[in-house]
Amino acid sequence: MDLSRYFDYAATTPLAPEVLEAMRPWLEQVPANPHSIHAWGRAAEDAIEHAREQVARAIGAEDPCEVIFTSGASEANNWVIRAAESLAYSPFEHSSVRAPAKRRKAPILANEQFQLKSPESPVSLVSVMSVNNETGAILAPPSLAEGTQLHRDMTQQLGKLPIELTGIDFASFSSHKIYGPMGVGALYARGGWSPSPLVMGGGQEQGRRAGTVNVPGVVGFGAAAAACVATLENRAQVATQRREEILSVLSKVPDIQVLESDANVPHILSVVFLGVQGETLVVEADRAGFAVSSGSACNSRSSDPSAVLEAYGVPKDQLRSAVRISFGAHNTTESTLELGRILAQSVESLRRSQVPASF
Repeated sequence: MDLSRYFDYAATTPLAPEVLEAMRPWLEQVPANPHSIHAWGRAAEDAIEHAREQVARAIGAEDPCEVIFTSGASEANNWVIRAAESLAYSPFEHSSVRAPAKRRKAPILANEQFQLKSPESPVSLVSVMSVNNETGAILAPPSLAEGTQLHRDMTQQLGKLPIELTGIDFASFSSHKIYGPMGVGALYARGGWSPSPLVMGGGQEQGRRAGTVNVPGVVGFGAAAAACVATLENRAQVATQRREEILSVLSKVPDIQVLESDANVPHILSVVFLGVQGETLVVEADRAGFAVSSGSACNSRSSDPSAVLEAYGVPKDQLRSAVRISFGAHNTTESTLELGRILAQSVESLRRSQVPASF
């Protein structure tokens, strides 16, 4: 497959070569359980602690002990939401926040498009993601009462924007969004304090999360975190260029709406094509060898319309008309312009096929 035609980086990213090289010894050579006290185990433990330091530096944590490795941001999100005494959450959250919060019958913060309002009743925790995974909108939390903890899902911010943890009690991250391996992530817990364990049965991660730590995955996450900070500015410039290139084509298509807020990351572009099913456009792009999506990959097999777009205010008859295009390291000017042409041609063809014949 041609990676230059992959435009679904918000779903996952390809593993960077330097990350694979960092992982390779732990995949091929070292039989390492980091909780063993022999030399092999101690070497693995040292590798994990080095990766913890790399992730801590990447997110600006004051102390590496504030970083707890998990299986991904979904686990970190569930951990915080399920442990909170009481909570409210934004209507733009990933399903790994929305589902456990909904199960707890937690209130949803009121909003005007991407502007959030303060909780109507006192709660112990508020959850607001930092960058929306479907639109790229940068979200600001509302004013909170003193003593209210703040959780932020920063999955789509790491590697795209500098991270500032001031005022944040918990934050969630995933490795596979920053050219690292799947199946590993982290929870940032300010001051090293963490909620009651979600996974129990062992003393791993200083007693905060049971289970043998995924050494190759954690090492890869650390390498990816270090690399994404070093290349952040360059990647943002490239994403901005790709966004402008595809919009130069799509802007000529009538009856479209680019879903934007006052502030967006350039890496994610969400476009509504009126009168056309987003999933149909995804299939048309796939036939031409391109990968895009019609929303979050975690909900791609759901028949429900996007809760994010509905909360933003997209009319009900347009909720299924959005396509998400997300840019990354392997996209080129040529492939970006070609994708724009494929989408434009598909929209024109699909709209024409829906016009009743005249007699």
